[in-house]
Amino acid sequence: MVAASTLLGAAGEHYVMSLLLRHGFIAALAPVGVPNCDIVVTDDIGDRLCAVQVKTRVDKGSDGGWHMSKKHESISSPRLFYCFLDFGTSLTAPPACFVVPSEVVADVISRSHQAWLKTPGAKGQERNDTDFRRFLPDFERKGLMIGCGPGWLEPYREAWQTLAART
Repeated sequence: MVAASTLLGAAGEHYVMSLLLRHGFIAALAPVGVPNCDIVVTDDIGDRLCAVQVKTRVDKGSDGGWHMSKKHESISSPRLFYCFLDFGTSLTAPPACFVVPSEVVADVISRSHQAWLKTPGAKGQERNDTDFRRFLPDFERKGLMIGCGPGWLEPYREAWQTLAART
């Protein structure tokens, strides 16, 4: 049996690819195993190329965020974008997709993790560093004051023009 997270990831990649095609991009799933890229995007003559990594979630957990790792702090390229896809609570609810340049993701992941390390744990203890990271729509809700509070992600909602400007 295929893991639910594998199916969710595949659904997210296909959904984002369909949105890219609907917005006039030429898009194809990258071969399995390509690092840091789920979808390859080009223009109609094939000379402007970018990569998209899709992060998919459903409405589980309390922070509304996406799983990331330490490596995402250092992955930054003007032609790499993340599509943070939220399928929400039901199959009938419209998904939300946030198109975020990798430079923004790397910066926010790094700053939020450093802020998290500086805050005491639940029992006042010093936190242990891990490779685990979260990309959140509201970092202030978790007490991380990095200038990314409620609504900070909204300018990236369906921001396909950001991707178009660089392809």
